[in-house]
Amino acid sequence: MRQWRGQMGHRGECNRAVLVSVAQFDQGVGLTRRPGVKKDVKELHSTLSKLGFKVDVHSDLSADEIYELFHTESRRPVKDCFLAVLSSHGEEGCVFGADGKPVQLSQIFSYFDNESMEKKAKVFLVQACRGLALDPGVEVDSADGSRESSFSQYLSLPVDTTVMYATAPGYGAFMHPLGSVFLQTFCTLLQEEGFRNLELTRLLTRLSHRVAYTFQAKGRHLGGMKEMPCLVTRLTREVFPFAEPGKDGGSAGLSATSLVHKDKTRTRTPSIS
Repeated sequence: MRQWRGQMGHRGECNRAVLVSVAQFDQGVGLTRRPGVKKDVKELHSTLSKLGFKVDVHSDLSADEIYELFHTESRRPVKDCFLAVLSSHGEEGCVFGADGKPVQLSQIFSYFDNESMEKKAKVFLVQACRGLALDPGVEVDSADGSRESSFSQYLSLPVDTTVMYATAPGYGAFMHPLGSVFLQTFCTLLQEEGFRNLELTRLLTRLSHRVAYTFQAKGRHLGGMKEMPCLVTRLTREVFPFAEPGKDGGSAGLSATSLVHKDKTRTRTPSIS
């Protein structure tokens, strides 16, 4: 993958990425260690840095520290795009800090509804379980009203925000010592020729397709299980946060908010994230 520097704004801002992961929980917390987190962080740091992002890494923070971090980050200058990755154990609507306390995602998202982040693209990737169910990969029609409360929280997302979850509401997300299928596939797409120049929602749609159709767990207990990422967006424009200058759909420069004119199954022995 070729490397280039993201263009600076007139005040020296650049696109920023914040990677928050919990691999080891505090003693006494009944949550298991998450092997593979370091692999994800290393791959994300390398990939995003080559695409011009200033990347900051934070490991094994408590819930209060995660809240404080994102409150601060939401006030810092950014050129066009802010990207955050949250990787931990989780439940629907939250991830857990290293102290075992929940971090409400809706609270994190709300921090970015401010003047500093107005008209900036805000992208969140969440590698965490959202329940205990496993996906056998069977297509069904569902009218389950219990999901209504899950989707209602999405209405509070700030404008120009996209959230990509590793899995659907109520389901588990897979983690492997070599990294999570969700985040590793995201990095792979950005490293492949052509994908990083796609508009953001098109790129994330391809991420969903590749995870859903090329990943299948193996092993005695989880064999045959699948994973289906879930995308929620309130973008009001087409954005190209990873595009090489001059290749973002015909727009000039590396812009996360450019408007454009219309024109083998893989197997792993995983654990639950």
